[in-house]
Amino acid sequence: MSEKIGAQILVDCLVRHGVKYIFGIPGAKIDSVFDALVDSPIKLILCRHEQNAAFMASAYGRITGQPGVVLVTSGPGVGNLTTGLLTATTEGDPVIAIGGNVPRNMRLKESHQKIDNCKLMEAVTKSQKEIILPENIPEIVENAFRIATMPRAGAVFISAPQDVLTEKTIDIGYQPPPPIRWGSAPKETIAEAATLVNEARQPVLFLGQEASRPENTAAVRSLLQQKKMATIGTYQAAGVVSRELVECFVGRVGLFKNQPGDVLLDNADVVLTIGFNPVEYDPETWNAKRNKKIISIDYTPADIHIAYTPRLELLGDIGTNLLQLALLVKPRDDIHNIPLVHTLHDQLLKTIQGGATKSGTPIHPLRFLYDLRHAIGDDVTVISDIGTHYMWIARYFFCYNPHHLLFSNGQQTLGVALPWAIGANLARPGKQIISISGDGGFLFSANELETAVREKIHFVHFVWCDGSYDMVKQQELIKYHRTSGVDFGPVDIVQYAKSFGAMGLKINHSDEIVPVLKQALGAEGPVLVEVPIDYSDNKSLFVDSREI
Repeated sequence: MSEKIGAQILVDCLVRHGVKYIFGIPGAKIDSVFDALVDSPIKLILCRHEQNAAFMASAYGRITGQPGVVLVTSGPGVGNLTTGLLTATTEGDPVIAIGGNVPRNMRLKESHQKIDNCKLMEAVTKSQKEIILPENIPEIVENAFRIATMPRAGAVFISAPQDVLTEKTIDIGYQPPPPIRWGSAPKETIAEAATLVNEARQPVLFLGQEASRPENTAAVRSLLQQKKMATIGTYQAAGVVSRELVECFVGRVGLFKNQPGDVLLDNADVVLTIGFNPVEYDPETWNAKRNKKIISIDYTPADIHIAYTPRLELLGDIGTNLLQLALLVKPRDDIHNIPLVHTLHDQLLKTIQGGATKSGTPIHPLRFLYDLRHAIGDDVTVISDIGTHYMWIARYFFCYNPHHLLFSNGQQTLGVALPWAIGANLARPGKQIISISGDGGFLFSANELETAVREKIHFVHFVWCDGSYDMVKQQELIKYHRTSGVDFGPVDIVQYAKSFGAMGLKINHSDEIVPVLKQALGAEGPVLVEVPIDYSDNKSLFVDSREI
């Protein structure tokens, strides 16, 4: 045991938890922690905005399963975290956020950068704690890591008053508790669920957020290998269905009800939701008639909606319960014996393959996605920002490994793609990272290009340019037959990249997609690629299937 200041104890706790990177921006109220980091093995990624630091930590947490850590100063430093932490909590990404605060004797007085940190964070995090004594730091950090990672994962905030961080105390250390483990559901409940599936005319496996945890993905794949079932997924479940099992997959659903998977859901009598969070796709949309027998397989009880009231819940470890259910489900000769499933699967593939015929300039989204899918391997991470491009990618770009296609689905937060690319690069060193944004979302976080250049972080970021907030524009045209507040001026992406010392490229014709991609992947550091995009077919993304 030795005497240390609170900041040193805090950093020691993070080291014991295996933290490799901290994303943040310093300030007077938190600089003692930044100073302690100099003597630690943790690498600091200095960012250009606190919101983007939270985004980077979020991507790192989603990919590794270990909380990304963000460190900021008091007042506006903490305030700027809110959108990033709200996004992380909604999307199920584990993040530990540490924010400075005024000294304890100033907490009840008006003072420079004084704010009630924990109260501010109540709406955007799973848990909020302020360190009152340096002796409390180990237990506060331990609980933060447990809460951030337990299902559903999310952000946890720790408020650190300036004087607590500089006060000395005896570092007594602590013995970490064993990892949290989940049990299985009652055998009779699993048997009852198997009976519902076996008696169903058209059961559907509906993969949600928690299906993408590695152990759960393995269980889903084992089930599908043994007992073929028609399968759909939310955007967060991208990659759970492997390439070998893609015949079972009828696509992703979410946002607007007009996909092949929606038709399948309409015709389903039994729906098995695997780690599904209603924020991923409103049950009021996909189960409007409230006529589905829903079996929820999850760690925790369902958030009940009138349109989402499970007939049965298999609670506990998702992977364990899926494997036990698989033993009792009877095999079906061929999921494609049902003509509808066969038709819907082929319809989706036909649309995707149709991208090969889209030629010329500007670039059609389907052509870009077709060429991208055929030019990269399954181990490449693809990241989508928010905008109309996100809808094209979510529907028509297949991936075959979990957390290799990243979306902000629950909050649909603009500007995540480029910071996520930085976090993904650190989570998967040496792997190829591709991110995509529209020219609207790009400038929300484009300042972090300097961070990527400084840290020599390599990724390829495509910017689909059309000069508008197109996702909003399309909905305004449908509702009001005119637009408002959606058009902005052009940005020369190539020159923007060069001004930061990065490589900038432009695709002028569809035939250049693959050559430019290969050039960009072979470069060093971050690469921006401008893509003039053809959004003439965007209306089809927004039309309800009942109107087609």
